[in-house]
Amino acid sequence: TMYSAKGVGLAAPQVGVPSRIIVVDVGEGPIVLFNPEITRKEGESAAEEGCLSIPGVYGIVRRAEKVDVVGIDLSGNEVKIEGADGLLGRAFQHEIDHLDGTMFIDRADPDTLETVPVNEQQEESETES
Repeated sequence: TMYSAKGVGLAAPQVGVPSRIIVVDVGEGPIVLFNPEITRKEGESAAEEGCLSIPGVYGIVRRAEKVDVVGIDLSGNEVKIEGADGLLGRAFQHEIDHLDGTMFIDRADPDTLETVPVNEQQEESETES
């Protein structure tokens, strides 16, 4: 699951559900959105990303620095999130990409892609605890 893998987002297609649903949780509780869309992008920043769908692969991805996102919440209400930046903004962009069939490796600078064996990731994680 997203939490056991220390992920911050998950899109329905990643778990075999052919729906436009994402879950993002950057530590402030889960945000679940149906049919999310990015309605505005601002600026640009580059940062390292990985993905639960491709364990152990990381690369530098350029994305908008801030985004506005609109979607439907679990109660059926329209939700507008304005100025999502940092990890939250990046996670929205990453997960909405999944809904559109785009993986982070499609956007990553190919010279920065690297593979870290999963067992090394676990050792690093245990060391950080």
